[in-house]
Amino acid sequence: MTLSVRLRHGFGGFALDIAFEAPPGLTVLFGRSGSGKTTVINAVSGLLRPESGRIAVDDTVLLDRAARIDLPVHRRRLGYIFQDARLFPHMSVRQNLGYGRFFAPRAAPGLKPDRVIEMLGIGALLDRRPGALSGGEKSRVAIGRALLARPRILLADEPLAALDEARKAEILPYFERLRDEVQIPILYVSHSATEVARLATTIVALKAGRVERAGPARDLLADPAFTPTGIRDAGAILSARIVAHHPDGLTELDAGGQPLLLPRVAQPEGQVLRIRIAAQDVILSRARPEGLSALNILPGTVAAIRTGEGPGALVSLQTPAGLILARLTRRSLDAMQLAPGTPCHAVMKTVAIAPDAVGPAR
Repeated sequence: MTLSVRLRHGFGGFALDIAFEAPPGLTVLFGRSGSGKTTVINAVSGLLRPESGRIAVDDTVLLDRAARIDLPVHRRRLGYIFQDARLFPHMSVRQNLGYGRFFAPRAAPGLKPDRVIEMLGIGALLDRRPGALSGGEKSRVAIGRALLARPRILLADEPLAALDEARKAEILPYFERLRDEVQIPILYVSHSATEVARLATTIVALKAGRVERAGPARDLLADPAFTPTGIRDAGAILSARIVAHHPDGLTELDAGGQPLLLPRVAQPEGQVLRIRIAAQDVILSRARPEGLSALNILPGTVAAIRTGEGPGALVSLQTPAGLILARLTRRSLDAMQLAPGTPCHAVMKTVAIAPDAVGPAR
């Protein structure tokens, strides 16, 4: 299924005018605060009635202002995951999950309760009430309730924003499972570069109520011209397969035929990983360096360079593992005489790749 969205709406000096498609997988609405992300997701859910537009899931039209179609919220078959869990405090986990099932049409396709409970690891929580749950446990139950409504699409409005870093690390793998196992579009609002790199299959970048860029996450994040939340958040995605776990606590990957070492990753050998490499953690060298403490050195060729008015620059390097971004000064760029086509090496410290930047690939 594909979600198609075309909207125009204005209020309070802000004008929204966008169009995009969200295929199966996880589409992130990405951008700074005030760019229109929550307005879009509220219009898709039916909580906001736009001035004009059309929203459809394949052939099912949820909204078409020109044709005077505007399905109420309860008929749109949506699963909505909010920033806070919004569980019913007087109900047990089992009853909260059952509330989602209450609104699901009997003939609608969807996951069975046992499958959802197993996927989210909440079997031991069924008889508890929300007051006895941790923040991460509440989030998992909220995801389960949304799934058991057998939705056409799943909406998530910054669902990790209210969690601390430990709880975010706990919940991210569950969204990865949703992305990979649930065959419906997931529309996910975020302004976190780490969440986008871990989860997104598609990115729709918003700026001042307009779609700035849209496309596959891997392509956009590797483009040095794509910095919707600022150059400090720039980073690209690599895919690599685990080949060995070493006794010294490092995991060795095969990244396009090149070795890549990370702090131990709790995944089996053979698992393909999706890894975000932050541009600020990459050093470039014209010749292959020797005698460094950094263990990861990937050969490549400069693919593109972006410079702005300030002293910094972003360089895109094509390596056997994929495109990597490096952030450096224009002085270094000039001193190294870098230009598209220049052979170069990307140098990355093993410990600079944070655990939350690594997850299973789809």
